[in-house]
Amino acid sequence: MQLHVKGKNLEVSDSIRRYAERKLAKLDRKVHELTVVEVELAVERNPSVAANQVAEATVWLKGHTLRARESSRDMKASIDELTEKLLRQVTDERDKRTARRRAGSKQTQNGDLPPDLPL
Repeated sequence: MQLHVKGKNLEVSDSIRRYAERKLAKLDRKVHELTVVEVELAVERNPSVAANQVAEATVWLKGHTLRARESSRDMKASIDELTEKLLRQVTDERDKRTARRRAGSKQTQNGDLPPDLPL
């Protein structure tokens, strides 16, 4: 997995960058090694917003793009919630793909032709 961490309205410190890389390493086990993940960390400048520490991520999978956004009062908490959301999305996407593959193989194993193929 190729991970890019960048900041918007803030300079990303080494400790936050390492924390994000360590947390998002959980995704590395579930995606292909060439998958690109871009994480953008930001601070919203609006004083009326209490949850102003924002973490956004885009994951480019083969054929699909996943996005997630989380905000809280603490940047590490935002990264944690973002990681959980991305893990759930990647798992759901992978489960859909395997379910489609299994459904297709069951039809051909039974000797049945798919309904759209002519004899």
